Amino acid sequence: MRFGIEPTIKVGLMEGASEVRLTLDGNFLASTGEALEPGDYLATLAEGGLMLKGKVDRELSALTFSPTDFESDRITIHDITIGIDFHWQRKEAQVFQGALTLTPRDTGLVVINELPLESYLVSVISSEMSASCPPDLLRAHAVVSRSWLLAQLEAQLEAQLENAGPDGKTGLGSTAPERESSAPLIEVVKWYGRENHSHFDVCADDHCQRYQGISRAYSQEAFEAIRDTRGAVLTWDEKICDTRYSKSCGGMTESFRAAWEDKDVPYLSAIYDGRDGPGNFEGTLTDESGADEWISGSPEAFCNTHDRVLLSRILPGFDQETLDFFRWRVSYSQEEIAGIVESRTGLGLRGIRQLIPVERGESGRIIRLKVVGERKTAVIGKELEIRRALSRSHLYSSAFVVREEGKGASGLPLRFHLLGAGWGHGVGLCQIGAAVMADSGYSHEQILAHYFRGAELRKIY
Repeated sequence: MRFGIEPTIKVGLMEGASEVRLTLDGNFLASTGEALEPGDYLATLAEGGLMLKGKVDRELSALTFSPTDFESDRITIHDITIGIDFHWQRKEAQVFQGALTLTPRDTGLVVINELPLESYLVSVISSEMSASCPPDLLRAHAVVSRSWLLAQLEAQLEAQLENAGPDGKTGLGSTAPERESSAPLIEVVKWYGRENHSHFDVCADDHCQRYQGISRAYSQEAFEAIRDTRGAVLTWDEKICDTRYSKSCGGMTESFRAAWEDKDVPYLSAIYDGRDGPGNFEGTLTDESGADEWISGSPEAFCNTHDRVLLSRILPGFDQETLDFFRWRVSYSQEEIAGIVESRTGLGLRGIRQLIPVERGESGRIIRLKVVGERKTAVIGKELEIRRALSRSHLYSSAFVVREEGKGASGLPLRFHLLGAGWGHGVGLCQIGAAVMADSGYSHEQILAHYFRGAELRKIY
């Protein structure tokens, strides 16, 4: 572990923007040395740089806005896209502290916010969940979010020291070759790690972890959670843990290898998300019969909650649009599913005859799915690739069972019903389960010990 002091973090807010509208509230100094007055500004690409339009137009190669007072100076950026490629994607204005850099690239403007890690985390825990969450959930999430980010930075440092350098993707791999689409059986089995961004440390969206400035960091509890856990991380074998999390595990968390690289991560193993055992259920979720019984049922679990008052306290407004996170159902006509699979994969399967789970993880999430088409058959994985292939955005999770309905003249099913469990990959901390634990009186130390078995809680600065 190389972090003895609090690091400064560069967060990518926008990439490839043709223009950026922003409002300064406070006193800022430009990297050109001039003071910038409060008010509205518009940045656009210009030949060889960018054009900043305000009370006075300026053509620059790049520009950094630095606050004269971190606590009081604010920058609002308008029309930031959040939830990119997910079902809640939308634009909104967000308010930020710290320095802001605008850099022109061939693909558009890159917008980076630079600020101390602990200030960044106040926003993350208030953006991933609601700042009105139970305090021990906020403390647990602070440790998890801090550990995850520092683990990514530590891995990048190690790669640079080994002269490996980032190659554009960390952990982009394939457990099977992608065969030519003319072959009778196509295999597309991939896993995706966090992007190694070349211009900043971490992005601001769900592909890394949500960061929405101080727009949602409005509760004293959020600031206190960061203060109380300052510098605290989870470690394993003297290394900072790569602490993953998702919205709802569906009653059983998933192992690391089911979603990403084929390796065991001891503190990211599959665990039952409850106090005792899952009632009368005795099946194994890697088997079809056990997965069907589990997913079709409603077993006791921390994240199996219908407490709307609690959910309104823990979920940001747009996440409250999704309340069927523990068990859900999606139905497609033959035309719909064939069109979605083709638009998302381009594999030329035509009509869909069957969806057959080939391999499941310990939470029941499908790792490899056989899609039998009229022309060809494809095996798709891992979990994120499956979720992308079967939805116009993303399925809530790959933990689902399939029900067919009717047969058309061609013998193809008329409809497919997907009965599913959970929201997200299910690895590590279950956010809704952790919220229920905190609301039930569990401390943040107990929550972390539940989801990350055997990891040690330590302060590193």
